[in-house]
Amino acid sequence: MSTQFALDLRLARRKAGYTQGDVAHLLSSHQSLVSDLEHGRRRPSLEQIIDLSLIYGRSFESFFGALLDERQTVLQKRLKRLPVLTKTTAHTFNRASSLSRLRRRLASQLEHGSA
Repeated sequence: MSTQFALDLRLARRKAGYTQGDVAHLLSSHQSLVSDLEHGRRRPSLEQIIDLSLIYGRSFESFFGALLDERQTVLQKRLKRLPVLTKTTAHTFNRASSLSRLRRRLASQLEHGSA
C-alpha cells in the first residue's frame, strides 16, 4: 500500500485534532483499524473510504490520489499481460477498441499526475 496514503491519512487526522479512537468510533470500528490504515498495513473498504472523505472534509480524488495512481500502474501492467483473444464473437466485438481506450486513458492519467 502507498506510504504516502498512510502519511496523508495520519496527517489529516492530526490536523483535525481527532484521536485514532475518535476516528474508529466514527467508522464504527476499532482503534487498531485506524492504526493499520495509518501505517499502511491495511487498505480501507469502499465504505471506509467514503466515511474518511466525509470525516476529513476532503474529496475522494484529493485524499486517495496516491491509491488511484498505484491502481493505474497495476492496471497498466495487467494490460500488458492480457491474453490475446483468438476468436471474436458478438460479445467481444468492441474489446480491442475498449482496451485501446483504457490504455490511452491510463497512460494519460499517469503522465498528468492523475487524480
